[in-house]
Amino acid sequence: MAGTHLTLAALATAAVPGLDVVSASTYSDGGEGSYDSSLLALRDGKHLLVRVPRSDEAFSDQSADLVGLRALSTGIRARLPFNVPTYVGQAPSASRRAVVYEYVFGQKLSLHDLAPGAQITSSVGKAIAAIHQLPTSFIADAGLPVQSAVETLRESIQIIDRAASTGLVPVALVDRWRAATEDPQLWQFNPTVTNGALTADSFLVDDGVVTGVIGWQELKVSDPARDLFWVVGAGRDSADAAIDAYLNTRGAADRQIRQRAILYSELELARWLLHGTDTRDAEIVDDAVGMLHGLVDEVGTDVTSQLGAQHMPVLAVDEVEELLERTERRR
Repeated sequence: MAGTHLTLAALATAAVPGLDVVSASTYSDGGEGSYDSSLLALRDGKHLLVRVPRSDEAFSDQSADLVGLRALSTGIRARLPFNVPTYVGQAPSASRRAVVYEYVFGQKLSLHDLAPGAQITSSVGKAIAAIHQLPTSFIADAGLPVQSAVETLRESIQIIDRAASTGLVPVALVDRWRAATEDPQLWQFNPTVTNGALTADSFLVDDGVVTGVIGWQELKVSDPARDLFWVVGAGRDSADAAIDAYLNTRGAADRQIRQRAILYSELELARWLLHGTDTRDAEIVDDAVGMLHGLVDEVGTDVTSQLGAQHMPVLAVDEVEELLERTERRR
């Protein structure tokens, strides 16, 4: 062990006295560049992950993630068909702090892995459904946000209004989004427990099955479609397969969840634009504007019609993965 790994191993030992570390290796868990991370192998055969945030944003995410993980009690975790990281300890570092977790095994999921008929596509849908079937009471007990359907609708309207006020969003898209917010049937749903930050990188998989879900910094009660919007980027057939598996598992009567997932996927472009305008980053603004116009081209003559499954996908898989990576880096 040398350099950064030696330092991280020492921090882990300070956080959890008595550790017998035999090796340390580089670990990347999404948020590239956001953390110094190391995977530690212990003499007893166990593995731990130690992370030190590199930025204030990463520190904030790490803190929120710890709150979410602590809310997921042993009883709650027992209801999930996959593993969730377990907090082990922490220690101050020269910059911020090192946090140590029990390591969750698995390979990162890619949007390219989702395909109709693929075992992993079904497993992802079932995993999300399991989160949404958790009792909502523990969220309020932990002091985490609880949003009503009306509040989630209001949040979407605010994003649309702010994006429209920039004058950079094609009018046809603004009309399309506003028509969706004015459709009362679209917003008749029961809020559920949601992870709130799911992307393909959230899922650890092995042999076609989800083995773990990481990143719980936005755990709350909210619109279940918020946890499904990212699968739209896998393409219509793959998204349909994942959502079908989700609905078959959950047995919910939320008939408009696909449409809201599509809406949220499109509003991610609006969020990216607003991030660019808020930070006065011309490169991000130009990037967002280009993707918004690409969305108009993708939807074509149906741009002002009601949102529906026939409009998937709005972006190619590579474009969605790139957008999610950039969005993750600005959190």
